[in-house]
Amino acid sequence: MPKRSLTIEQVLTLLAETPRRIAALTAGLAPAQLHTAPNHGEWSANDVLAHLRSCADVWGNCIEVIIAQDTPTIRAVNPTTWINSTDYLEQEFQPSLYAFATQRTDLLAVLEPLAHEDWSRAATVTGAGKPLVRTVHTYAQRLARHERTHVKQIERIVNTMHM
Repeated sequence: MPKRSLTIEQVLTLLAETPRRIAALTAGLAPAQLHTAPNHGEWSANDVLAHLRSCADVWGNCIEVIIAQDTPTIRAVNPTTWINSTDYLEQEFQPSLYAFATQRTDLLAVLEPLAHEDWSRAATVTGAGKPLVRTVHTYAQRLARHERTHVKQIERIVNTMHM
């Protein structure tokens, strides 16, 4: 069953909350704890944050291209591939979280003033199978939903630190 679409207001709220929720969840943890995975083969809180930054880079860039151009064609970039071109996994958690929060503030500054109809601006996305049509709303909603899952993951990781 397909997921119910989030409203623009819900998307904006979720996107705004993510950096604050991560900061609250990780407050008081030592740098070593933030870089330690709860179990072998799992991600640390820092790994999750690096992944979220990579997704924000890729999908946020798509949003900005769609807003700046009329019906662009965008080549898909996998955030998992993109992260290899960054040093996000090696960065200390707090500066990385600050960079993520700053990037989010910048994205919200682009999204919040958009007219309702601008959320329907679209691009054709190629390079990942059959070309797809994606809108500003599609990308922003994807980012918000994806982050919600990973914030819960960080919460589980942090809870194992307090056991």
